[in-house]
Amino acid sequence: MVSINLNGTKRQVERRRAAQMMKRILIHFRSQMDEALRPQGVTTAQLHVLKTIRDEPGVSGAQLARLCYVTPQSVQSLLMGLERDGWIVRSKGRGNDRILMTQITPEGERLLETAEKAAKVIEGKLWRGVAEGSIAALNGVLEQCLANLGPEADGR
Repeated sequence: MVSINLNGTKRQVERRRAAQMMKRILIHFRSQMDEALRPQGVTTAQLHVLKTIRDEPGVSGAQLARLCYVTPQSVQSLLMGLERDGWIVRSKGRGNDRILMTQITPEGERLLETAEKAAKVIEGKLWRGVAEGSIAALNGVLEQCLANLGPEADGR
């Protein structure tokens, strides 16, 4: 009976350790991305919004907030900064003046190219020495963990 309790405790410790390591990886990755992006005057949050605008043409502000895991108020603030810096342009939508359509500018495209190069360098450091099969297995585990947390985890 004691060994069952020890196994349960060990399992709990390992699960907590895995969750803490995931958080530490995200913190270190974001910190290194922010450092790499600082000379361009952009944050990782702004970059995420910019990439989503490029990848999801015509996305609404509410959809953008959900896809970027921020509040609608935060996304509006991020959009204002992106527009001020010339990385996006916003114009009234056809048929509804209240809807602002957002497009990435050539300067925004160049910024994304620069940022994606920086991200590849950091990702290379992250995955150094890790076999592709291990990455695939990890992705399967993480997908299951996201599914376990409920429907809000998938960006809907």
